[in-house]
Amino acid sequence: MKIDQIDKNFKVDAVIEKEGLCFYDPREKPFEIFGIFYEDGRFRRLPEAVAKATNEGVLGLHANTAGGRLRFRTDSLKFAISCRLDHIMKAEHMALCGTAGFDLYVDGLYKRTFRPPYNVENGYESLVELKEERKMREILIHFPLYSDVLKLSVGLEEGAKIEGPTPYREGAPLVYYGSSITQGGCASRSGNAYENILSRRLDVDHINLGFSGSAKGEQATTDYINNLEMRAFIMDYDHNAPNPEHLEATHEKMFLAIRERHPNLPILLLSRPKWLLEGDDDQRLAIVRKTYENAKARGDQKVWFISGQELMALAKEEGTVDNCHPTDLGFFSMAGAMEDTIKEMIGE
Repeated sequence: MKIDQIDKNFKVDAVIEKEGLCFYDPREKPFEIFGIFYEDGRFRRLPEAVAKATNEGVLGLHANTAGGRLRFRTDSLKFAISCRLDHIMKAEHMALCGTAGFDLYVDGLYKRTFRPPYNVENGYESLVELKEERKMREILIHFPLYSDVLKLSVGLEEGAKIEGPTPYREGAPLVYYGSSITQGGCASRSGNAYENILSRRLDVDHINLGFSGSAKGEQATTDYINNLEMRAFIMDYDHNAPNPEHLEATHEKMFLAIRERHPNLPILLLSRPKWLLEGDDDQRLAIVRKTYENAKARGDQKVWFISGQELMALAKEEGTVDNCHPTDLGFFSMAGAMEDTIKEMIGE
C-alpha cells in the first residue's frame, strides 16, 4: 500500500474542485507582490541581463522565486492556487514543499502549505480551507525557494472581499546577497528561510539575492545591488567563494564598492553559518572579520559582523542537514542571532 492510502495526511491532490471559487491574477491590484518582479513570462529576482553578465549559475537560478511574497486582505475562508512552474529542484536533502511549495500565513500565523505532488512536472493546484469565523484577515503567501514560477492564479470564495495589505513598515527593502543558505536551502518550506522569518518578525520588506553555489562577489552583481534602494545590506557569500584566496580578493572589494555608493547604508557581514569549524573555515572567518575590522578602523559606524558560530549557536551541530545547509532549526537559530542586530541597523 502507498503511504497516502494508510495516512490521509500524506495525500496530495494536484487538481482541485473549483466550484464556488473565483481566480485572480496576483499581479493586479489590490494584491501586492514583494521581492520578485514579472519579466518576459516568469517571475524573477533580478533582470535576466544581469544574470547573464554574472555567471551561468546565477542565470540558472535568478528566476527561482526565493523571497517572493504575495500579500493582501480578505474575508475568504477558502484559498487556492493554480501555478505553472519550471526548473523544479528535487534533491535528496530538501523537501519538495521548500523547493516548489507556497506557504500560507494568516494574520501572521502559519496555516498550511500549498503542497506539490511528488511527481510534479510543470505545475499543480492546491486548496486550503480555514475552519474559522468569517472576518477580514491579513494574508501572506511565500513563493517557492527553488523553482521558477511562470504563472500564478489565486482562488478565493466567490463574493469574498479583497483589499490591499497593511503596508510594511516604512523604508526600502533589506537586501540579502549570498549562497544557497541565503536562497533558503534546505528549509522544509519557504516560510522558514531565515529572511522570511525576519521579514515577518520585523515587518520589513526584503529582496533575496541568494544563488546556490554561484554568488562569488562578481562586479555585475555588485553594480546591480548598488543601484537598488536598500534599507540595509546583508552580505553572506563566504560559502560560494571557491577558496580563501578568492574570498580575500573579492570580499572587502565588494564591501568597499557598496560603501562608496552608499556611505550611510547599514551593512551586516556574515561568515559561513557553521558551528563546527574545520578545514579552511578559520581562514575564511578571519577574512570576513578583517573586512569588518578594517571598516571600523576607518571610522565606519554603519557596519556590523556576526560569525557563523554565533548564527548557529541555538542549533549547534544539529542545525544542518549535511554540515552545510541549515534545517528549519538552523534557520531559526540564524534568524534569532540576527534579529536584534537588524533592529539596531534599521533603528527600531
